[in-house]
Amino acid sequence: MAGPDSPASGYLIEADGFRVLLELGNGAFGALQRHVAPTDVDAIILSHLHPDHCIDMTSYIVALRYGPQRQSGRIPLYGPASTKDRIEAAYDPFARKLGLHELFDFATPADAELGPFAVSFARVNHPVPAYAIRLRAGDRTLAFSGDTGESEALVGLATGADLFLCEASFSAREEYVPDLHLTGAQAGEHARRAGVGRLVVTHVQPWNSRAEAVAEAAAVFGPETVAATPGAVFEI
Repeated sequence: MAGPDSPASGYLIEADGFRVLLELGNGAFGALQRHVAPTDVDAIILSHLHPDHCIDMTSYIVALRYGPQRQSGRIPLYGPASTKDRIEAAYDPFARKLGLHELFDFATPADAELGPFAVSFARVNHPVPAYAIRLRAGDRTLAFSGDTGESEALVGLATGADLFLCEASFSAREEYVPDLHLTGAQAGEHARRAGVGRLVVTHVQPWNSRAEAVAEAAAVFGPETVAATPGAVFEI
C-alpha cells in the first residue's frame, strides 16, 4: 500500500532512450509524471494484479484518452492473462466497450525483446499469478522479484544480475506467512544465492522500517544493500 512518504510500487527503467514502466500501483502514476510524459513510455510490465501494483493503470487510461498529448501507437503491456479484464473492471465495472486495445497491446508474460531490453519472466509464490522479471540491456541486468514468498525460481531468474530489486514486506517481528512475502533476511539470502551485484530492498510496508529491512538483508548479503526510496536513481 502507499505510505505517508511514498506511493505504491512503480519503477521506470531506461536504456538507449527506451523507457519501460515496471508496475503502477496506487499513487505511482502521479510520481511517474515527474520524470516522463505518459505518452513517452515505450512498454509496461505488471508483475501481478493486486492493486498496489496495477491500479493506477486506470489513471493512465484517462491521460491517454483525454490528455493533450497523443501516443503514436499502442503501448505494449505485459501482465497476467486477466490483465485487460482487471483494468477494465477497476476503471468502470459497468462499461461495455472501453476500447483498451486501442491504447495497449496486451501480452502475457513470455520472453520478449522490448527495444534494447531482453525480458524474461519466472512464476513466483504469491496467492495470485505473479512473476519475477529480468531485464537485460547489453551486458547490464536488472532483476525484480515482484511479490513472492521464498522461491527457487526467483533465485534462478536473478542469478548474476547487476541490480536486484527485491521485496521485503515482512518484519522479523511479524508472524511469517509462507508463499506470500519475504523478510529482509530472506531477501538477502535470495540475493546471496543468486550472486547479484547490488540489492535494493523494496515493498516495505509503511508500518515497518526500511532501515531495519536493509539491516536484516545486509546481515546476510553484505554492504551492497540499500532501500528503495521515492525518486531514487540507480545506474547499472
